[in-house]
Amino acid sequence: MRTARTTVFLVLFIWGVISPQLPSVRADDTKFNAANELSRAFGEVADRIKPSVVSIHSVKRFGGPERGTRGPTPLPPDSPWREFFGDEFFERFFGGNFPNAPYVQQGVGSGVVVSNDGYILTNHHVVGGADEVRVTLSDGRNLDAKVVGTDSKTDLAVVKVDASNLSSASLGNSDQLRVGEWVVASGNPFNLAHTITAGIVSATGRANVGIADYEDFIQTDAAVNPGNSGGPLVNLNGEVVGINTAIFTRTGGYAGIGFAIPINMAKTVMRALIDKGEVVRGWLGVSIQPLTEELAQSFAYDWSQGILVGDVTPGGPADKVGMKAGDIILEMGGQPVSTIHQLRNVVAATAPGTTLRFTVFRDGKRNELDVKVGEQEKEQPTPEGRRDRVTSDLGMTIETLTPEMARQLGEEELRGVVVTSVEPWGVADKAGIRARDIIVSVQGQRISSVPEFRDAMERADLKRGVRLVVRSGGAQRFVFLRTPATP
Repeated sequence: MRTARTTVFLVLFIWGVISPQLPSVRADDTKFNAANELSRAFGEVADRIKPSVVSIHSVKRFGGPERGTRGPTPLPPDSPWREFFGDEFFERFFGGNFPNAPYVQQGVGSGVVVSNDGYILTNHHVVGGADEVRVTLSDGRNLDAKVVGTDSKTDLAVVKVDASNLSSASLGNSDQLRVGEWVVASGNPFNLAHTITAGIVSATGRANVGIADYEDFIQTDAAVNPGNSGGPLVNLNGEVVGINTAIFTRTGGYAGIGFAIPINMAKTVMRALIDKGEVVRGWLGVSIQPLTEELAQSFAYDWSQGILVGDVTPGGPADKVGMKAGDIILEMGGQPVSTIHQLRNVVAATAPGTTLRFTVFRDGKRNELDVKVGEQEKEQPTPEGRRDRVTSDLGMTIETLTPEMARQLGEEELRGVVVTSVEPWGVADKAGIRARDIIVSVQGQRISSVPEFRDAMERADLKRGVRLVVRSGGAQRFVFLRTPATP
């Protein structure tokens, strides 16, 4: 009897010990199954995108009588930037010259097939200016490629191979991307073909990165390395949502942040390059700037959001419908406007001749303006100005603008004072004033000389703030000056 009771006790004891562990085992199984499902999803994405991803090799020749006498400074052969950016992209940001000496620059990047008849989407910095382009398909075929067109303003390009029945990728909708969503980057990093890396979308709408003129990048922590440039960023449905373009790095290696061009932007550029060989962009004819709280208050606007119009081009599309400097753009096409890059990208992507409705704030009222978008022209460089000095107590030196100086600055009909130097961390510097800026008004009063400027400033209250109109590069903007409060 005692033995039986002892046996029962031992059984119950052992069951009591192990039974609490059983739920955790089942939980671990559930987690394991979830991990397996995600792993299978990555595998299916890799299988789906692999046939559409290509390796692109470009050759650019410099020097020699047929290529001219100057060219970009070549990157060192072992530079980690060579495969990813190429010498042309490096030169664009850092400049440089070298004595006349023929050499060949070879670059490598990635691309994605976007049509069964051989059109391939990639980056401008992969093929821009190349004398020869060869494409290696996923099945190992090497084909000569023709550059259909490139667009440096978005860093996109289209090349074409003479082939048919290619496996083209499915292009998704980048506007539906959410931060935290899983994505896969595909390409040929370090010449290692058919590589994929996985991560999440860590941000969208990234601008001010300094890579292209029109920026709206997808930021991801999926590893993007040298050679991935031009390859696709893919969601778990196997749809291309971006074109890998750049990495954030201080060492030349991967640092956890990569940038991709949204596929919706890429599709617009791609169609233009295929149809016309170039991108024709919309033009509004305004100079815009961020709306600070101080500037908003100076216009009696209860600051929340909007973009300030600093200048309007005479005879331009905005001028024709009565848009004015000092207008605050609140909406465009019925949608709120919150950033300069948002407005610039939408207008640039709008076909010339299209009418866009703008809601602007002026003199305490909201106004509706229908602007017929014009065609953007190439930007003209700003001439160098003279560096004469007159002392100012605002951390800058100024001089009365003479006709000769105005001609040098491309402002022949303008009157005002020209800024010849700016002291670092001074009042003017903190407000965004730069050398060669031309100040044309103070608190709405036009000025044409240094004495007039000083008189206007003496009447103003710098502690409360003073609004200036400043012109540079053929456009004007508002600047708000205010001296720091004293303790």
